[in-house]
Amino acid sequence: MKADLLLTNARVRTLDGDAVAPAVAIWRDRVVALEDVPAHRTLDLGGAVVVPGFHDAHNHMAWYGLSLAEVDLRVGSLDALYDAVAARAAATGPDEWIVGAGYDDNKTGGHPTREGLERVAAGRKVWLRHTSGHMCVVSGAVLAELGIAESPVDVPGGLVVTDAAGRPTGLLQEQAQQLLGPLVLPYPVEQLVDAIERAGRVYLSQGITSVVEAGVGGGWIGKTPVEVAAYQAARDAGRLPVRVELMVAADVLHPVPAHEADGMPLGIDLGIRTGLGDDRLRIGPVKVFSDGSLIGHTCAMTEEFADTPGERGYLQGDAAALRTRIIDAHRSGWRVATHAIGDAAIDLVLDAVEEAQRRWPRPDVRHRIEHFGVSRPDQVERAAALGVVPVPQGRFVGEIGDGMLRALGPERAGWAYRYRSLLDAGVVVPGSSDRPVVDGTPLRGIHDMVNRRTDSGQPCGPEEAITGLEALRAYTLGSAYASHAERDRGTVAVGKYADLAVLSDDPATVEPAAIRDIEVLSTVLAGEVV
Repeated sequence: MKADLLLTNARVRTLDGDAVAPAVAIWRDRVVALEDVPAHRTLDLGGAVVVPGFHDAHNHMAWYGLSLAEVDLRVGSLDALYDAVAARAAATGPDEWIVGAGYDDNKTGGHPTREGLERVAAGRKVWLRHTSGHMCVVSGAVLAELGIAESPVDVPGGLVVTDAAGRPTGLLQEQAQQLLGPLVLPYPVEQLVDAIERAGRVYLSQGITSVVEAGVGGGWIGKTPVEVAAYQAARDAGRLPVRVELMVAADVLHPVPAHEADGMPLGIDLGIRTGLGDDRLRIGPVKVFSDGSLIGHTCAMTEEFADTPGERGYLQGDAAALRTRIIDAHRSGWRVATHAIGDAAIDLVLDAVEEAQRRWPRPDVRHRIEHFGVSRPDQVERAAALGVVPVPQGRFVGEIGDGMLRALGPERAGWAYRYRSLLDAGVVVPGSSDRPVVDGTPLRGIHDMVNRRTDSGQPCGPEEAITGLEALRAYTLGSAYASHAERDRGTVAVGKYADLAVLSDDPATVEPAAIRDIEVLSTVLAGEVV
């Protein structure tokens, strides 16, 4: 027999230790050899570097795809933000919503306000999402439709921000964003299919072959109660460009009338849980939100923020209820992925996982803590001992690191989005972006994991830097491990899926400062050059 495709004259970074091979032979969707063998089709790569396809362990695919059609608010001042809103207002009808995404108050100098929006889009419905996703600003017209134009309402786990006179400013934090639900949700499935395909095409261009979609179906993160149907429709139509694992928002879980002996107190209909699906689309963990954002100062900390004395953030729900939700989801057979950025929130999650495993032991579950944003040294050791997989975002150091430095101060900067300490503790750490919170290009994330400098050039916990090879392994094998998929993905090895990225240089050996300049020359998914 002949291989279907041979990639030759290459430097294949297999990630089996330091091994480098000269070629990759592919038959159907699998690697069958790491040497030159007869093949129906041969591609001479001219010495290019081949690595496993990148696997983003935490991204928001539909959200990112939607944002590509919205007003781009990644600007450096409030004036530029208002100009962008004014331009969109001039180009849309008076009854159409103006939706923008990506602003960072640490870069613009503050949040936009209802008064500012009224100046540039008088009487219009405007909805601007913060880059963190944990807050947004709406115009006076939206506040009026919500019935809170002059006075706020109490929202558990969230906040309608007011000015000194007690009047809402337009800023909605955390769970308060759900007030918008009746006005903007659900999105139609077909619109989400378009967004998923748009996002996936970008991913392929950046060498990404697998992603974890970090929250569908409910809460402030979900786009529709039937969001899984959008991913299924995309796949059925040949419009799902990459492999996808879906986290189900915890809001979707409910008591199920299973037999008492089944030990399933919490779930979704039919007993569907983590693992249903196949190599292209499957159900992953349940996503629980325990707190908010570091740069937004809404994550739950044990000590106050350095730049806002007296403030320590807050949990997104009652602590006992959050703990029970994690324990019940574990008992019901789910892997649990809990968003926890502040160290107080991380304490809560580790306590819950420890109790769950003590009461209902499950081997090699690999529960996850999404972000593991500000972690004390004792929490690193405890996560390792419990087998919990932290999921930090290397790119945060570069793109929003200046805001993190202000929030934490230099003494705690090394606690933010660790890698070195986790690897030294024996943790298998994945690579991820949280796109569209930041630029999700994997090579930018790898660059920041190695260099640990903000985009303005400030060091941000340089003691947490790792090598290029370690960062590459995180974005491939580490992410596969976090998804229980290392048997089929994460290294270039005989028998594994032929998911590959072809690069202009080797992240493991190039000068650290040049990692972000490496180009993705082509991407192979399931043996096809895509």
